[in-house]
Amino acid sequence: MGAIITPQLVDVVDTITSVRSYSSGTRRRLTACSVERWGLRMEYLTPEDPFAGSEVTWILAEFGLRLVHQRPRSRHGRSGPSVLTAVRVERDHRFWQTTDLLLGLAVPGGTSARIVRSEEFAAAVAGRVLPPRDADLALRTVHRTLEEVSMQRHDLSRWLLSSGIFESWPPR
Repeated sequence: MGAIITPQLVDVVDTITSVRSYSSGTRRRLTACSVERWGLRMEYLTPEDPFAGSEVTWILAEFGLRLVHQRPRSRHGRSGPSVLTAVRVERDHRFWQTTDLLLGLAVPGGTSARIVRSEEFAAAVAGRVLPPRDADLALRTVHRTLEEVSMQRHDLSRWLLSSGIFESWPPR
């Protein structure tokens, strides 16, 4: 069975109203939204997810990455890996727009990072949904990040620190 080809996914965050709008037309009120020197920090509740109670997302504009961590609904629940996804970022004083480049890294912590969504990425490239420029950007971004994270023993907090981001990950 092949991967389903979907149009490019574009999210827009309005930093004034703290609302994230998705390509699907869905809008989500953010519980936290702040522009930091390194990018955009946001958090929101996920009532539709039976396992995750909330999601923390950082847009690392300089690196072309979205960093996501889902907090488990139960305090005894296990959290999954953090996921770094290659994105194209456009921003101004109010709006942050990210275009998902369909390739990323799952970083579970304590074990090696692994490339994720490669089938979806390949299908989007083959179906010309993802332009060659974006495909090249995604590959360069993910491979560079994998190398950098590997040099930090697959520890995202250490990688962020080495990149000049002093906040801890995942956030408390």
